[in-house]
Amino acid sequence: MAPPRRSGAEAAVLLLLLLLTTSSVGAARASSPRVPAVIVFGDSTVDTGNNNQIPTPLRADFPPYGRDMPGGPRATGRFGNGRLPPDLISEALGLPPLVPAYLDPAYGIDDFARGVCFASAGTGIDDATAGVLSVIPLWKEVEYYEEYQQRLRARLGPRRAAAVVRGALHVVSIGTNDFLENYFLLATGRFAEFTVPEYEDLLVDGARAFLARIHRLGARRVTFAGLAAIGCLPLERTANALRGGECVEEFNEVARSYNAKVRDMVRGLRGELPELKLAYISVYESFLNLIADPAKAGERGGGVLRHGQVRDGAHVQRRRAADLRRRRQVPLLGRVPPHGEGEPAHGQPHARSMLPGGRPVTMSGHVAMNGPVDRGGNEITCITKDF
Repeated sequence: MAPPRRSGAEAAVLLLLLLLTTSSVGAARASSPRVPAVIVFGDSTVDTGNNNQIPTPLRADFPPYGRDMPGGPRATGRFGNGRLPPDLISEALGLPPLVPAYLDPAYGIDDFARGVCFASAGTGIDDATAGVLSVIPLWKEVEYYEEYQQRLRARLGPRRAAAVVRGALHVVSIGTNDFLENYFLLATGRFAEFTVPEYEDLLVDGARAFLARIHRLGARRVTFAGLAAIGCLPLERTANALRGGECVEEFNEVARSYNAKVRDMVRGLRGELPELKLAYISVYESFLNLIADPAKAGERGGGVLRHGQVRDGAHVQRRRAADLRRRRQVPLLGRVPPHGEGEPAHGQPHARSMLPGGRPVTMSGHVAMNGPVDRGGNEITCITKDF
């Protein structure tokens, strides 16, 4: 069977998130002839299906999610139209093209020895964030990591298991939910407990503690992604309709401030733990560049609307200021037809905002499924919400 064709969609995901830069991949390869596994922590940018196995409304196990998966449409729980960055990273390193979710019963320890994902859509660095939509908190992801190592030792023996963990590339992508689905959504009491700078410090301290802990557990190669321009995510631009649907600069300013603190934290931790090969991955500028000059990614028009809605198979959410103040969940609207015709009245669910069987979708979050189209006619995977 011929290998799956690499599409412009796959290239765009790597460009957008930059979870691995050329230098960090090169460093991993240069220091060892082989990376034995990819191990993943974080939110929906990297969740390959764990939320399918837990009681949360935040799931991606129904169409049109997965409509462009290799081998045909298949909703695997990935929050996108196809593979996610960990999958592409794994394949680029000569490992399997799909990184399995740790909670997926279809996989076992032999699969996980070459790649495993503990990420959960909707989670954050702050434990309170995971409680908003009843998803897996970061501390639990680390507990699964410990359990995984126990299973690995039982299967491979202590020395081989330790070598897998030590040589594995650990990918971490997390943080946006802490701001957009927790602090600024007023979903928990954090907004009353902390100023924005204080909350940034809380998250940076939490990220540092997490990185130090997985280092104690054996991780040696780690990439930690900063925040994208969170004020330019489609949901935030749609909610900013009174100001023309432009980016919310206040949120972008928070992302820049937080990212600067994370960079300083990473620099300090590298100094304290010289054996830890820790790379901070900046995604902010590349995200803005993709918005400012989509033609560089092959965008031909017709995918992303100015105010942040995405058509052609995308789910779109609206969230009014009143919804934010009342801390309400909002409907995940159904497919928006070309040219925007047939949209629901303001604040009303679309007739197609239902799961099979007529169950309404009431998730808090959004993913742009199929946005711009590249010059080869391939739809570009566009992950627009950091879960």
